[in-house]
Amino acid sequence: MTAEKPPRRRDAEATRRCLVEAAAQLFAERGYDRTTVRAIADRAGVNQALLFRYFGSKTALFGEVVAMNGRRQLEETPAEHLLQTALRNLLAPGGTAAADRSLEVFLRSAGSDDEAARTNSRLTEEYTAALTGLTDAADAELRAALVLAWLLGIGLTRVVVRQEPLASADPEHVSRLMLDAVRRLLERLP
Repeated sequence: MTAEKPPRRRDAEATRRCLVEAAAQLFAERGYDRTTVRAIADRAGVNQALLFRYFGSKTALFGEVVAMNGRRQLEETPAEHLLQTALRNLLAPGGTAAADRSLEVFLRSAGSDDEAARTNSRLTEEYTAALTGLTDAADAELRAALVLAWLLGIGLTRVVVRQEPLASADPEHVSRLMLDAVRRLLERLP
């Protein structure tokens, strides 16, 4: 007579975390388009229905992966270097497939009311708060929002639209020009 195993305790947060980690690995290895929901679920060791239950779609899960990377950047980067780091990551040549698609996912979800849009909104608020501390101006939040909008515009023009001359411009040159200009808005930027 064999002893029955007790039923496995369900842990929604652990399952979500496993799905995000599996998705991050697969998006980096295969890119967004070649990563299937089934592959993500298999790597996470769960039923693919749970991906839809917790995230709603592959796009929303991708948004969560992007947000996870953005939050890590916020946690690990001092505020005065945050813009430079984000800009360099955005401009990096031959970045990972996940990084290349993150701006597209952000733009696609910006006007919607799904989890990806809510995640992007929270992340934007966190970046705005970090950048707001780099100026003593009364309109600090507006200044930070303008800088983020400019960063998003650079990403859109370079990564999504691929408009020249920005699409092929030297990342270091673009960074220098942008950071020099941004110092008028955020005077404590090094």
